Amino acid sequence: MKRFVTTTLALLALGAFASTASAALRVPQVPVLGGTLQGYINSADGGINVLTDQDAAQRWSTTTSNNSTFTIQVELTGNAAGNTLGLYNAAAAVPALYQVFPGAAAAGWFAIASFRTGPQRVVVNLFDDQAILQGVTTYLGANGNDFGFYLSGGAGTFYTQDSRNPGGEAQALAFAGTGGNAGTWFLCFEEGDVANFNGATQASDQDYDDAVLFLESVNPTPTAKASWGSLKARFR
Repeated sequence: MKRFVTTTLALLALGAFASTASAALRVPQVPVLGGTLQGYINSADGGINVLTDQDAAQRWSTTTSNNSTFTIQVELTGNAAGNTLGLYNAAAAVPALYQVFPGAAAAGWFAIASFRTGPQRVVVNLFDDQAILQGVTTYLGANGNDFGFYLSGGAGTFYTQDSRNPGGEAQALAFAGTGGNAGTWFLCFEEGDVANFNGATQASDQDYDDAVLFLESVNPTPTAKASWGSLKARFR
């Protein structure tokens, strides 16, 4: 049973605008089952087809302000209270997880975070839906020039980089915003294990609507060409 939860994660942008850079389309495009994701995207951005407009972006960098805005638009899942969302260093072999939203975050919660150097870190300020500060967390080592996003829940921890997921499967799909959303991104997570589609208890239904993030003031980092063997070796 799915439920509709609107939650906000805002990372303050100080005078920087998002680039319209794209990592090019994903090849091949990933099947998205059901119509719930398309239905939501239609309400937020009428120029995106979730079956044919999937971008290849899997890792990100902040703009020159070192501040980026991320908003959790919706969580269309009954497991939302058990899911956490955050960032990780995309180049790390075994990345630390920098939690931004706990599972308890409810509709309207948001966070303001900034990437800083000297020392390298990200600072996350978490607020509830009444804008009351819930806490400030500093994560040392967070790299604003090359990071990914993760979702962690009952089926495990999944990443925006396919190569980190079971079977090398896509657990998150990126879409470049269009029209008034040009320069922004939608990042859509699947909370179930896509490699065990219709298999285990926590198997995926491949609808990719379990958490939708709206990203501003970020750029996709260049997509490096590598063999499947070299990718597997990198993350052992």
